[in-house]
Amino acid sequence: MLAVPKNRFMAIGILEALGVAAGMSSGAMLPGPAIPILNQTFLVWQLMLSTLILGRTYSFNQIIGCLLVAAGVVLAVASGPNDSQMLTKIEFIWPALMLASSAFQAGASIIKEFVFVDATSRLKGKQLDIFVVNSFGSGFQALFILLFLPLLSNLKGIPFSQFPSYLRSGAACFLNIGPTTTGCDGAPLLPLLYICFNMAFNISMLYLVKISSAVVSSLSATLSVPISIYILTLPLPYMPERASLSPFFLIGSVILVLGLILYNLPKPAKQGS
Repeated sequence: MLAVPKNRFMAIGILEALGVAAGMSSGAMLPGPAIPILNQTFLVWQLMLSTLILGRTYSFNQIIGCLLVAAGVVLAVASGPNDSQMLTKIEFIWPALMLASSAFQAGASIIKEFVFVDATSRLKGKQLDIFVVNSFGSGFQALFILLFLPLLSNLKGIPFSQFPSYLRSGAACFLNIGPTTTGCDGAPLLPLLYICFNMAFNISMLYLVKISSAVVSSLSATLSVPISIYILTLPLPYMPERASLSPFFLIGSVILVLGLILYNLPKPAKQGS
């Protein structure tokens, strides 16, 4: 298993690092409920990339469901003259970066599926262990994130000479120690909880990719969307302010969920099959 070609894991690491960098940069500038909605374009990217890379074909109801998901995203985040709409005062670059983040992550998931499929022939019918894929993929992801840190610091207006002190301040905030740490309420418990849940989520999604497909894995993850949208409107501790939901957002969310249901409808069995 360890002899599987590493260039694929390197591609996974680059795409996931780009996805994390774009997602974290844009997520800091977007209202909470907009983030899970924009992330649902992940399914659209997956369908396109799986067709190009894996040569998969999709049924009519799956394509219509995908289009409904895209329409729901557009309607939910549509901006206009009404100040109650969510992205009215947000620069276009931030939702665009979140969409790019979903594209990078979708590309990584399709390559993971390709790795599992290709390994079956390489290992003479045996399945590749998920921890081999997770370890190599995460290792390259961590490497490229470290390489991207100077670029991200410049985007945030931090000169490279101040980068070491910025990392020390970040570590102090993560551990919530030192007399000058401010705005770090909930640390280190909240960051550690995030890491634990993130690892459990990634491993479970990777297992679904192994036994089914990347698209099925992303569909399972979308079950959290309606719940997370509602939770992010509540007055939660450690959240600076809660967002209000506009009628466009609610209608778009309903269309999005209908699209996911339509995509997941069972195919009619062929006669005699």
